[in-house]
Amino acid sequence: MTAGSIVGLVAVLVFAALVGALAYPLIKLGKVLDETRLAVRGLSDGTLPLLTEMTTTVASTNQQLGKVDTITNNVAQVSTNVSALTALFAATLGSPVVKVAAFSYGVRQAMGGRRARGRR
Repeated sequence: MTAGSIVGLVAVLVFAALVGALAYPLIKLGKVLDETRLAVRGLSDGTLPLLTEMTTTVASTNQQLGKVDTITNNVAQVSTNVSALTALFAATLGSPVVKVAAFSYGVRQAMGGRRARGRR
């Protein structure tokens, strides 16, 4: 063997050692990537049913809000009707009732004053 072939053999052995040293981290990195792929697959498998359930919940909530909106509109209409009825009642009966109450108060005061004078 010549000196050149020995140097070439040493260079090949060093290169093989270097490739072997780099192969181990690459194998480990491949395993990490496989685990990452499995984790992402599990996450997506769990997310799809969750998104489906959330879509159903949002649709149901929108339906219930539509019902609440209808109830709110009906309550507002009833409030308007009650307000109009109260105003009508006050305009129709309020003034005469106040007059009758004032008249009856005046009559009671007059009768009370008369009785007080008669007892003396």
